[in-house]
Amino acid sequence: MSATTLDTPAPSRIRLGLRAVMGVVVVVLATFPLLNMLPQDSVFHVSDFLVSVSGKWICYAILALSLDLAWGYAGILSLGHGAFFALGGYAMGMHLMRLIGPRGVYGHPVLPDFMVFLGYQQLPWYWLGFDHFAFAMLMVLLVPGMLALVLGWLCFRSRITGVYLSIITQAMTYALMLAFFRNDMGFGGNNGFTDFKELLGMPLNTGAARASLFYASLVSLVGCYLFCLWMTGTKYGRVLTAIRDAENRVRFLGYDTTSHKLFAFVASAMMAGLAGALYVPQVGIINPGEFSPGNSIEAVIWVAVGGRGTLVGAVIGAFSVNGLKTWLTSAAPDLWLFVLGGLFVAVTLFLPKGLVGLLKGRAK
Repeated sequence: MSATTLDTPAPSRIRLGLRAVMGVVVVVLATFPLLNMLPQDSVFHVSDFLVSVSGKWICYAILALSLDLAWGYAGILSLGHGAFFALGGYAMGMHLMRLIGPRGVYGHPVLPDFMVFLGYQQLPWYWLGFDHFAFAMLMVLLVPGMLALVLGWLCFRSRITGVYLSIITQAMTYALMLAFFRNDMGFGGNNGFTDFKELLGMPLNTGAARASLFYASLVSLVGCYLFCLWMTGTKYGRVLTAIRDAENRVRFLGYDTTSHKLFAFVASAMMAGLAGALYVPQVGIINPGEFSPGNSIEAVIWVAVGGRGTLVGAVIGAFSVNGLKTWLTSAAPDLWLFVLGGLFVAVTLFLPKGLVGLLKGRAK
């Protein structure tokens, strides 16, 4: 037997390399809150801004992972994942608003300030229970999941795929944005929710809260990555990939493609809702602008840049594109949208497999 046959196959080496990259990213990120506690004149000091913005990027990475599960493995190009992200954020925002109590501007013990201002006499029924963290977290997962279940069942059973499905998901998020802008919906209208005070008894305007939310987001990212890695490595994951590549053939072989796609779509929506819930207490606000179709399209660009169908590529794309956005919106804010559009065109034409695909090409 030749020595070359004993070598690890290139695809296996690539997978191990990508997982090693993911591990390095997690370890480096985990040091940020610790380095933030160093004196400001230390060369290793990490600023409050970098910790805060990195926490947001971690939430975006979870959103990108969720989209990669749906698009990269199931072939479901959703242009509405921003809606699932926003719904999870609103569920967490409702909990944070209930915790304000008499500390609000109007001092009402139950009603949030915007409801007092709009003349509400009592709390709407769909706000009941959100004073409990466990109930709020349940809604963070259930609301996006139920919406994805209904939408996915209607579309997949009718065999709506491709661009038609993308348009439907985009229309969904636009419709939700218009609905949440209405004051009579009971979600704060144009202003949304803000002025949060605490979470789980911890004031949100402290360094300890910032570090805790950062680590909660990082643990969630690792958990979502491991869940996706496990699911895509099972028989179900292989069938899902086959559905992506040749759905009609898989259906002909006797598999229920509708249920396979539906499970992936619902799971990805719940992950997106979790990302939104972690995002809101870190940024301190949630409003209907989060439903903007542009946000969903931007998430697609993150996955495309990193490399869809790789999981690690989605994380890399989320961090790289948002890092570029943070720098460019400060250096040349008028250019950002042009750069984003040009980046998507360039990746589509010259780098269809994303940054991870480029690494794979060099490894062969």
